[in-house]
Amino acid sequence: MSLFTPFAQRSLILRNRIAIAPMCQYSAVNGLPDDWHLVHLGSRAAGGAALVITEATAVSAEGRISPGDTGLWNEAQRAAWQPITRFIRGQGAIAGVQLAHAGRKASAQRPWEGGGPLPVGQGDWTTVAPSALPFDQGWHTPQALDADGLRKVIADFRAAAERALAAGFQLIEIHAAHGYLLHQFLSPLSNRRSDEYGGSFENRTRLVREVITAVREVWPAELPLWLRISATDWAEGGWDIEQSVQLAQQLEALGVDLIDVSSGGLVPHVKIPLKPGYQVPFAARIRREAHIATGAVGLITKAEQAEAIIADGEADVVLIARESLRDPYFPRRAAHLLDAQVEAPVQYQRAW
Repeated sequence: MSLFTPFAQRSLILRNRIAIAPMCQYSAVNGLPDDWHLVHLGSRAAGGAALVITEATAVSAEGRISPGDTGLWNEAQRAAWQPITRFIRGQGAIAGVQLAHAGRKASAQRPWEGGGPLPVGQGDWTTVAPSALPFDQGWHTPQALDADGLRKVIADFRAAAERALAAGFQLIEIHAAHGYLLHQFLSPLSNRRSDEYGGSFENRTRLVREVITAVREVWPAELPLWLRISATDWAEGGWDIEQSVQLAQQLEALGVDLIDVSSGGLVPHVKIPLKPGYQVPFAARIRREAHIATGAVGLITKAEQAEAIIADGEADVVLIARESLRDPYFPRRAAHLLDAQVEAPVQYQRAW
């Protein structure tokens, strides 16, 4: 079974090709993960996934999506992650963290509270972006980042990577998708700058490349670095698959080991052709044309579907999101359906 073959990434070996995708829980206080995060992430590790990636974890307080986001911008947060990474690793899984900055989509309500921008005076904060363009009608207008602000963003990613290592994480994924800050710089729809960070493809991708370089300077050479992108904005004149391929062709030389290929999120009210595996062709094309490992994500819910993605060479790993919320033991169920052999925790082996 291709889905249950090991996958080597630098010094690490993933025990199979199933990763748990980052999924925001919006349940932290002051950026601190707690018992919820331990049980939520730990159960997916015990469930048989090879890699468990945390939710989007903010590199700065202003980079949070909501007040409930986890963070890695201080030492208290670093310490709070340590028992969680220790448990994940104790289950034979790799502990990964997604480092993120929300940009103009920050200062938002939690989804079950409406998901819109935080009202003024109710815990809101000033947001930043490549250009002073709000995400949608009724949203706050962000401040365009100046040179000092750009330097701070890069430094914040670098410092968060150092704390991630100290916290026990073994893999970093940089979040450059879903309309958050790095994606905002990539897309002409949100980046209207006229300096060296706007305009041309080279300029719009500059911040992403600088963040990758800064993270790689402090992240050990023996540990993997992933990048999540939105392969397309699903909007005319925006970031698209051709530009995604072009960017991906430059990333291995910068130290990126895998592109986690998602889509959308930059602009609201777009029509996305949702169907099972709708983003897999993007991962396949980037893998084929950029000659770099890719991860496929999005409406992957069946064991046979995940197996076919790997067996057909469309991606190197599959990332499971909502299906893992429905079933934390999806990898073990998939192994049973595919007649693959996987070890269960000793405490659970009597049931296998």
